[in-house]
Amino acid sequence: MLAAMSADERARALKSNPVFAGLPVREIDTLAAATREEPCRARDYVFMEGDPAQWLCIVKSGRIRIVRHSRAGNDVVLELLGPGEIFGGVAVIEKRPYPATAQAIEASVILKIPAQALIALSERHTSIIRELALMIGRRLRAAHDSIRSLASDPVEARLAATLLRLALRDGISSAAGLALPFHLTRQSLADMCGTTVETAIRVMSRWTRDGLVVDEGGRLAVADLEALRELAAGEPDEP
Repeated sequence: MLAAMSADERARALKSNPVFAGLPVREIDTLAAATREEPCRARDYVFMEGDPAQWLCIVKSGRIRIVRHSRAGNDVVLELLGPGEIFGGVAVIEKRPYPATAQAIEASVILKIPAQALIALSERHTSIIRELALMIGRRLRAAHDSIRSLASDPVEARLAATLLRLALRDGISSAAGLALPFHLTRQSLADMCGTTVETAIRVMSRWTRDGLVVDEGGRLAVADLEALRELAAGEPDEP
């Protein structure tokens, strides 16, 4: 278990985040004092869809997935968030329930800012609202691209585009290629692409045999970026 952050370390973490970077030091210190640190085990829920929005959350370490539950009873993974990324903030500002569920996919630590402290701070410093809006805008553009892909692209193209996006965003260069620094299950990949876990397993097994990806003890590495880009362009393969 990692040691808990000191107040100074929490203040530095907040200051390094674009949403809070423009705040005066005094405000950062006050916010850091109100911020709590919460460890999560893999599969623990940070909050559930429909819960009252009581906290703005920041990933200190680990990975969090943001999930919506469809009417058909399936999980749709909207985002995978890593260290430094914020979630739950817009619901806090708008004083409405969380619109999706947040769940740890590996051991994680979350920094949680109380709603009352955030709302009071945003009334004094409108830059917080502006930065949250910019963040949401970026995520909405990515979500729009995903929805368009779900509606029109064959499943192999969707799987390739998702894996490519994660590798380019989070990947670390290794001997095997561009390696994801977290464990991505076939179920999570399927949920992100709107397909079945069986299809994700079948496609990933073929890509592994063909040398496009390498499975390093449960962590994927993209070995052939260009081949994956070609697949993401959308040539039909799986029904």
